[in-house]
Amino acid sequence: VDDMKDYQGGRSFEDLKKFAEENLGPTCGPGEHIDLCDAETKAKMEAYLKMSVGKLEGKVRKAQKDFEDEMPIMKKVFAYVSKTEGKAEGKSDL
Repeated sequence: VDDMKDYQGGRSFEDLKKFAEENLGPTCGPGEHIDLCDAETKAKMEAYLKMSVGKLEGKVRKAQKDFEDEMPIMKKVFAYVSKTEGKAEGKSDL
């Protein structure tokens, strides 16, 4: 996903089919394609695969809650820091 680019090719079925055959394929993921993952991602996936569905659901809920709780605070701090750094460097917000 890190290397996503805009598709610049044709829009016909044949163009899209050719592009898919030449460029698309398996990606990192649990199961048969785990060997396509980097070591860190592979280790995390293997740890999650050992968990029960209930435990994994709990981790997902916690991560979502942490995100929902922290993101508004981080956005406010980021806006403040960006504004104050701009003033310190003599930049205006215009």
